[in-house]
Amino acid sequence: MMPKLPFLNKQKSTASTADRSEIYRASRRDFLKIGSLAAGGFVLGINFQCSGPKGELITFAPNVFVSIGSDNIVTIVAHRSEMGTGIRTSLPMIVADELGADWSLVKIVQAEGDEDKYGNQNTDGSFSIRMFYEPMKKAGAAARQMLVKAAAAEWKVDPSECDTEASHVILKGGSKKIPFGDLVSQIQTMELPKDEELVMKDFSAYKLVGKDVPIYDLKDIATGKAVFGADVNLPNMLIAVVRRSPVVGAKVISFNDEKALAIPGVKKVVKIEGGGDPPPLDQPLEGIAVLAENTWAAIKGSEALEVEWDLGVNQSYNSAAQLQEMVKSTAKSGTVKRERGDFSQAKASAGKTFEKTYLAPFYAHATVEPPAAIADVKADGSVEIWAPSQHPQWAKGAVAGALGVDVTKVRINVTLLGGGFGRKSKPDYVVEAALLSKAAGVPVRVQWTRSCDLHHDFYHSHSAQRIVATLDAAGNLTGWNHHTVFPAIGSGLTAAPPSDGELDLGCRDFPYDVPNIRIESHESTAHTRIGWLRSVSNIHHAFATSSMLDEIAESKGLDPVEQAIQLLGEDRDLVFAGEMVGDYGNYGEKIEDFPWSTGRMKKVIETVAEKSNWKANLAAGKAIGFAAHKSFLTYVACVVTVEKDAAGNLVIPEVHYAVDCGIPVNTDRIRSQFEGGAQFATSLATTSAITLENGKVVQNNFDTYQIIRMPQAPKKIHVHIIPSMEKPTGVGEPPVPPFIPALANAVYKLTGKRNYELPIKA
Repeated sequence: MMPKLPFLNKQKSTASTADRSEIYRASRRDFLKIGSLAAGGFVLGINFQCSGPKGELITFAPNVFVSIGSDNIVTIVAHRSEMGTGIRTSLPMIVADELGADWSLVKIVQAEGDEDKYGNQNTDGSFSIRMFYEPMKKAGAAARQMLVKAAAAEWKVDPSECDTEASHVILKGGSKKIPFGDLVSQIQTMELPKDEELVMKDFSAYKLVGKDVPIYDLKDIATGKAVFGADVNLPNMLIAVVRRSPVVGAKVISFNDEKALAIPGVKKVVKIEGGGDPPPLDQPLEGIAVLAENTWAAIKGSEALEVEWDLGVNQSYNSAAQLQEMVKSTAKSGTVKRERGDFSQAKASAGKTFEKTYLAPFYAHATVEPPAAIADVKADGSVEIWAPSQHPQWAKGAVAGALGVDVTKVRINVTLLGGGFGRKSKPDYVVEAALLSKAAGVPVRVQWTRSCDLHHDFYHSHSAQRIVATLDAAGNLTGWNHHTVFPAIGSGLTAAPPSDGELDLGCRDFPYDVPNIRIESHESTAHTRIGWLRSVSNIHHAFATSSMLDEIAESKGLDPVEQAIQLLGEDRDLVFAGEMVGDYGNYGEKIEDFPWSTGRMKKVIETVAEKSNWKANLAAGKAIGFAAHKSFLTYVACVVTVEKDAAGNLVIPEVHYAVDCGIPVNTDRIRSQFEGGAQFATSLATTSAITLENGKVVQNNFDTYQIIRMPQAPKKIHVHIIPSMEKPTGVGEPPVPPFIPALANAVYKLTGKRNYELPIKA
């Protein structure tokens, strides 16, 4: 079953409808749900409401709890998964700022995975901040106004004479103040303010939002106290390493476990039934699990297994051969998904035509922490899970389905994630742990090795794109025809085109003022598991589009920055009315609420050009490249500087980003996400590629699927955040798409050779 992703399934997020969220007082029943959080304190719940696939209003109740204790501690439940993005810091910051809480007196508790308690917990798609910014403000404002009212009554003054500061209610211009904790008993019986009575703070009054705030978990991570998936240990727990089918869809014919069981520490060998072909996103691949007292014994036992496989229909699959077939398909007419003007006429009357094909490989997520999950299936059929999951509710449902139990019998505890990038939203590894714990009768931790992770990932699709661009006799860009083909997310052995949601990621939403535009998609087949990876199909679409625009600018003798600004045209909001064939997803938001603003894009382009000193002459041996791209509703422009060292190796001494993500909630995390995004994108652009031969992944470890080492990493990364009061948008994924073409364009200027295929060869 596919999860409800914000853009692939057209599920609307709550950002556009946040004003319909409700604050309520937690009931006795809620107290039973949240346990110690409610002890001795005042608890507010937040009902988030959002639009469903057909525009209907959906209420999740409750989603998040905020507690004020008599000890003056404000406890906030973090219902999103933390994987380095800082989300479980940034969302509580919003509540704390509106409340007027002392950040040092704020305690953050990680929520278990439970839709009844916390609503949508899918931490994917760079939409947590935009979804919850307004509701979090409302929760803080409601509690603040109640505290102020209680203190005002005690002082016999009008509430307008009071405010909150550092976890105290203060009398403006006076010396009186009362700690929040001393007012808990008064507000427990007070009527909640109505929505229309809520008054939010002015942005200038915030002490946290819009500032640098270190992540809440920083000290524990730095000192080794933080708990990630593989850190969980339970009494009598066994470690499982699974020998999975080497080809997707393969089945076990027979296996011999004699040698595996002879290894000291190995306790049991269990077969895992696979989910078929195409394999569902939430079920394991077929395999044989070795359960042992320690990880090393489990690994050696897995290697000692003798397994005979029926490799199935994918055993002759070759990714390089498919890529060439995909290239051939783009030479033909595809399914038109956007049409403006008459591209055929523009081509027939063109003074000059550009036609280029761009290729990108499969990518693995390669998170520093490979997948791991712990399950404890009890005799009564209940099960408790510990997992580094981006989508705990999906994992919970998948476990319930696999075990044949009601979902209420499954509890999932979310640990910190050592990287996610979309991989850990899929729950297959969590289901493995549950199945094996049931079979063994003891708690089991499934531990993926690095080779397991690379061989059995949900890969980012390889892709082929052909772009035909036409210029008239005066050099004006008159036509743009973009053909794109790649195996779609969740697709299988039946040829299918990419979904509208995937095409809306940097392809159909081409923003430039070109009179004739035609976007065409083509069908392809998936012979391995396909999933979403950080920034999804924006990766290959941005590479092709921005590379082609750079080549066009060069042919015209025009600065690519100036060309981009010219092509964006006058400042206006794009809604693509009447041009799209099928729905335009806009990352799950209404285009009227989050339009495509050419003015905001021009601002980031102008800013990055200024901050990078774009027009200055560089020292001999250096070159710079530019690209701009909007993804996940965030506007980004990027300039990359490149040179070669004495040994002829490519070096990236400097990167400049300009980013408009609306209200910048935590500027420290924004910069960190862009710094990490540049490193991530450098790997995709220069070293990483997954290939399959005879149905099997060739790469085994970081020696063959390389991520950049320190010498290849960008040396200085400058992140210039545009001040904005627009609705906040995502920052986890937007750094990646513009970086890759900016780097490719810089390499061209350095070497004189354009790269039409990733990884870049310098």
